[in-house]
Amino acid sequence: MTSKCVEGKVIVVTGAGRGIGREIALLAAAEGAKVVVNDLGGSAEGEGNDVSIAQQVVNEITKAGGQAVASGDSVADPLAAERIIKTAVDHFGRIDCVVNNAGILRDRIFHRMSVVDWDAVIKVHLYGSFYMSKAAAPYFKEQESGSFVHFTSTSGLIGNFGQANYAAAKMGIIGLSKSIALDMSRFKVRSNCVSPFAWSRLIGTIPTDTPEQKARVERMQNSMTAAKIAPVVVFLASDLAQEVTGQIFTVRKDEVFLMSQPRPIRVAHKDGGWTPQALAATMLPAFKSAFYPLDRSADVFNWEPL
Repeated sequence: MTSKCVEGKVIVVTGAGRGIGREIALLAAAEGAKVVVNDLGGSAEGEGNDVSIAQQVVNEITKAGGQAVASGDSVADPLAAERIIKTAVDHFGRIDCVVNNAGILRDRIFHRMSVVDWDAVIKVHLYGSFYMSKAAAPYFKEQESGSFVHFTSTSGLIGNFGQANYAAAKMGIIGLSKSIALDMSRFKVRSNCVSPFAWSRLIGTIPTDTPEQKARVERMQNSMTAAKIAPVVVFLASDLAQEVTGQIFTVRKDEVFLMSQPRPIRVAHKDGGWTPQALAATMLPAFKSAFYPLDRSADVFNWEPL
């Protein structure tokens, strides 16, 4: 019989009332974890709240014989983030993993994006991941163990239309995760990122104005389910991944990708230094063939999921 990979661990999953977060919470519980199901219960744009959304998942877990508690606090508030972590410690005695999954979307083409739209998305995704991680860090340091799993996106890693706020937040999370991995490795604390392809409530906001867009969304809905993302997250939360930190994984249906991270790919040197004219004459033609095109996520992942 296969042992449960997170038996006895306490895992906080934010945005766990629906979609990917819900599937992570259910699988973590099935694999033996005690789970804090956190969800504000708001709309896809972050408006409103309803703690019953999180409680429904808790009910599913307890009905199946697992242990879970609901939290309706917002990750976008530092004091609320501390309460979420305290909920885990108060109910279950410790905290072993934080899954920073909570998110909202306010997609606008850049020249129409308001400061409010920018702030709201950055606050939930980037600040929320920081607040949650910061609140858990002292416990992880003290016990010399712990794991962070942050959610990023190919909208930041590669690109997409109308998502400057979301892409900026998701790329910020990459930097946050790597910094945590570096700073806390001495305390045996790990930090990784997952970039999901899955049908969810947020993906449901993608426009379907053309037949091509409609067909793409239908394929995602039918094959790239949220449940496909959960195993990688639970693996990263477990001791099975004790040597994995500072990495970025993309999950698409039954595919798992290890994503690259920025490294030098060309170098140009000029004795005495450069002028703008010399850069145009020498550096530009040397580098131009290695420039990245303005790809979107769908341009890079341009084959059907396997």
